[in-house]
Amino acid sequence: MTELLEKVITELKKLPPDQQDAIASRWMDELKDEQQWTERFESTTDEQWDNLAEMVRQEISNGETTPLDKIFPVNS
Repeated sequence: MTELLEKVITELKKLPPDQQDAIASRWMDELKDEQQWTERFESTTDEQWDNLAEMVRQEISNGETTPLDKIFPVNS
């Protein structure tokens, strides 16, 4: 176990049980989500990645995307 995780668990132990359970529940959901993403990425074939890339290129070509600087403007 990492030092940071041990530190977090030490702090969690100071909380009331209901708060500990609430945080533990969020962690479990996050872990499950991360496992699902990992499984999906690992099972994606090169052909699927190629198809996805082509779809993105087509959307960009058709003007169906929003430039990032419109979503996240750069403050000069």
